Amino acid sequence: MNTFLENQNWRYATKKFDATKKISTEDLSTLKEAIRLSSSSYGLQPYKVIFVESPELRVKLQAAAWGQSQIVEASHLVVFANDTNIGDAEIDSFIKNISETRGIPTESLTGYSDFMKSKISTLPADAKNTWTSKQTYLALGNLLNAAAELKIDVTPMEGFDPAAFNEILGLDALHLNAAVIATVGYRHEEDATQHHKKVRKSKEELFITL
Repeated sequence: MNTFLENQNWRYATKKFDATKKISTEDLSTLKEAIRLSSSSYGLQPYKVIFVESPELRVKLQAAAWGQSQIVEASHLVVFANDTNIGDAEIDSFIKNISETRGIPTESLTGYSDFMKSKISTLPADAKNTWTSKQTYLALGNLLNAAAELKIDVTPMEGFDPAAFNEILGLDALHLNAAVIATVGYRHEEDATQHHKKVRKSKEELFITL
């Protein structure tokens, strides 16, 4: 745990990446697996995670992200896109996955399936989208923590135009919406932010014990 906390102190929101340094295939695979293993409500994972490697696409996306240099300089750009059309079909697919993975009949999962449908499928569209977009942040958290363990820098970013990202990446047609993005790579030695002391609330100010 001490190592984990040390790595949390090491990480920061990198402002300038070293464009010459790329994440290895092995480390990239580890990061993807960490994202895949993220927790989510009901275990549904109502999102897709898009790794944008195309330099041409990333230049277009930079213009839709306030021109921030991290978009094109980082080794990888990751877009967490929430499902905007979740309903019975997605829940049925999840139930099938449970059945096949655990070797149990789908009939034994009917109660769980009906419960999820009663809570999710009946929600108004805007409430569904708010809920699924929140789930992407759980996956982002796993990426942040796994990357810190590997001494890979990640900058989570909300400073972008989701509608523009959706158009550039063709997400609307896939019933997806860019909820949050992250740039992943290695800090540049000239990034002065890495030398700033981490600023957080004190334990006394942050925690409440009842």
